[in-house]
Amino acid sequence: MKLTYKSTGLGIVAVAVLMLGSAAIADQMGSMGHGAMMGGQVLDLTAMDTDKDGKVSKDEMTAHRAARTAAVDANADGKLSADELAAMHLTAMETAAKNMAARMIEQLDTDADGLLSVAELAARPGPEMMFDRIDANSDGFIDQAEVDAAKAAMMDRGGKMRGGHHGKGDHNGHDGMDMGDN
Repeated sequence: MKLTYKSTGLGIVAVAVLMLGSAAIADQMGSMGHGAMMGGQVLDLTAMDTDKDGKVSKDEMTAHRAARTAAVDANADGKLSADELAAMHLTAMETAAKNMAARMIEQLDTDADGLLSVAELAARPGPEMMFDRIDANSDGFIDQAEVDAAKAAMMDRGGKMRGGHHGKGDHNGHDGMDMGDN
């Protein structure tokens, strides 16, 4: 099978997107503070512990979830529309993206000006590192099998980060109520 630069480039881009997605998920999970995994979600125990006794009761969890749902219910009709749910997810993704951008600046800003120059971005480990990760047999080339294996490995790592998924919900392990606690 002969691969073109275009198909190889698209494969690399696909793996990069998967890596960034995993980084965003990890960043979101890392920013949660004292949290726990449950049903594919990170729970912010500090926010749920309303009596500040260091423990969360079922009543506290239920009340917290109800408050989060009410906060997303823009028209206060007691129901969440597709637009309200989309807004909720967009807010969570925006927060994760901002956290990731701040972390990038923290890690890559060599002149400490709070911004990343083209030179600072170009100096970070990038395509070469990604290429080496995908080139499983170290032959200096990437083929479709290696791209597929890299994608599968990323998906597997993503599932492990979410704690696996054995309950009901979407294919990403979410139960549909990811309110973006952070």
